[in-house]
Amino acid sequence: MTKLNGQSEDILKDNIAALRELFPEVCCEDKIDFDKLKQVLGDYTEDTAERYNFTWNGKGQALRLSQTPSMGTLRPCKEESKDWDDTQNLYIEGDNLEVLKLLQKSYHGKIKMIYIDPPYNTGNDFVYPDDFSDSLENYKQITGQVDAEGRRISTNSEANGRYHTDWLNMMYPRLRLARNLLTDDGVIFISIDDNEQGNLKKVCDEIFGETNFITSFIWAAGRKNDSKFSSISHEYMLCYVKSLENLKANGVVWLEKKQGLDDIYTEFESLKSKYGSDYSKIQNDLRGWFKSLPDNHPAKNHSHYSCVDEKGIYFAADISWPGGGGPKYEVLHPITKKPVKIPNRGWVYPTPERMQEIIDSGKVHFGQDETSVPCIKSYLIEKEYAAPYSVFYKDGRASTKRLRGLMKADVFQNPKDEEVVQSLIEFTLTKDSIVLDFFSGSATTAHAVFLQNAKDEGNRRFILVQLPEATDEKDNAYKAGYKNICEIGKERIRRTGEKIKAEVEQQNAQLKIGEEPKKAPDIGFKDFKLDTSNLKRWQPDANELETSLFDSISNYVDGRTEMDVIYEIMLKMGLDLTWPLEAHTYGGKNVYTIGLGALMICLDDHITPAVAEAMVSLHKELAPETWKVVFKDNGFANDSAKVNIKEILKCAGLEEAAFTTV
Repeated sequence: MTKLNGQSEDILKDNIAALRELFPEVCCEDKIDFDKLKQVLGDYTEDTAERYNFTWNGKGQALRLSQTPSMGTLRPCKEESKDWDDTQNLYIEGDNLEVLKLLQKSYHGKIKMIYIDPPYNTGNDFVYPDDFSDSLENYKQITGQVDAEGRRISTNSEANGRYHTDWLNMMYPRLRLARNLLTDDGVIFISIDDNEQGNLKKVCDEIFGETNFITSFIWAAGRKNDSKFSSISHEYMLCYVKSLENLKANGVVWLEKKQGLDDIYTEFESLKSKYGSDYSKIQNDLRGWFKSLPDNHPAKNHSHYSCVDEKGIYFAADISWPGGGGPKYEVLHPITKKPVKIPNRGWVYPTPERMQEIIDSGKVHFGQDETSVPCIKSYLIEKEYAAPYSVFYKDGRASTKRLRGLMKADVFQNPKDEEVVQSLIEFTLTKDSIVLDFFSGSATTAHAVFLQNAKDEGNRRFILVQLPEATDEKDNAYKAGYKNICEIGKERIRRTGEKIKAEVEQQNAQLKIGEEPKKAPDIGFKDFKLDTSNLKRWQPDANELETSLFDSISNYVDGRTEMDVIYEIMLKMGLDLTWPLEAHTYGGKNVYTIGLGALMICLDDHITPAVAEAMVSLHKELAPETWKVVFKDNGFANDSAKVNIKEILKCAGLEEAAFTTV
């Protein structure tokens, strides 16, 4: 029998277990013998303490903070969600440090892309004042849940002696936790400006590894007039992968769409109509070629034909030996099967075998018959896709204007451009992968996911995390009715989703005969709020031990619902929070099935063997690949009933460790 302890994933314990598996000789009673570890690693240690190292005051505490399990939970808020029963998207309100800890079990190694736009540390932006002793309690104070006066997140002025230190202590544990969530071929993009770009690069080199750095993408956002010596018109997006070697091994290539082939073919059809006398059909795999070109065509200066095939536009370049004296051998035309005309200077390829390799690769352009000399293809637009350009030219004012129009008010300053984030999603994410943004702000990432899914009918999902920082009463957002940033983000998701859904429906209403209607994307989200555990035994008060022991008789914290507890169990057991959940009633007792029967939960009192028998029948009906059950520890009618229930389930195939109590 298993008993949940209420903690999130214990990363330190996992690290020790990994070391034990690799080097069992260095572990003793769950401790690491570091001297022996140095020996098994070759003892390549420096004789001096002076070596390259990036450190700051509090780094050790920040490291320990990232490895301290959370005792918190995420409480479902169905009334503030959209399409709760059907959506696969998550919006989480809370301190992202605690949330990242809580996501470790359910989403470890499952996030394909992370995009974050953290505070830039300009002196006006805030930092999260993490409390190393109890960051969950600290979060409650920040959001006014404990302190009657409330406590706002502090700004980080340059006059502060810990100006860079505080920012680094905020980012370090969060990035360490974020890395754990990435798939082996996952990628993270981090927006930043000059104030901390250098420090962020060093931190990411340490956490993700220098060899996994891809590039610093540049977002050129247009001229600004807020700088004394230079108009700073760009920001950075640092890009790291979880494992570059894994990326290469899997053959993953990031590509962005260039001018579409459909556009190219349309251009050629137009030219065919305009220059019909010079346009002829040739091989089946080619669309055609032409001699006459408009003055502004990119191939105008080439003396050879310009053509198009499945890869794009090319011109037919000379295939003869430069200077003359090249080999002359027989080459057959692929259609007439007769020897083609040999160039006077001989072939550029030394042997018939090498020439055939080039022909087989599709790089040789043949004429209409054997009377003309073949040419080599030189592409003007090579392929439909190419490696992404490292610079994004997007005027930042445009995204601000679009958001203002969507929300009917100026509710958020300097939002990130959803079209830029959409570009990152397009060349990074497969159609069914997950993107995480734990500095969500105005929910730009959700907007970008909706746009891309609508474009290619994908099923990408998002997980957004945002601290519910209160808006200032003087701000337009507050005057428009938004009391905190989360309210802005959620409303943007609702409005964006409905707008995109309407656009898809409008396109479907104008379909031509034979065209398939487009699928509307998932435009909903499940809303969750960070809080302390729903179970008293998982948050005992050391100063009131007697009260805590008495409270364990009644397991739930006051004001918490059965659904709160169910989602906490799912979270602590490592289940996806979007898995389908259904309620069944047997003899007046509620039995919940999650993931089509993979997990069954009954939290009622006075549970009898009849409930277990109903679970067995349900298990046979649903036939899940795995099976776990959870009961309330003090919910059994008596000890005899508990033993009987356990035996009934065991006889039906439930494993010992899959019988869990809370």
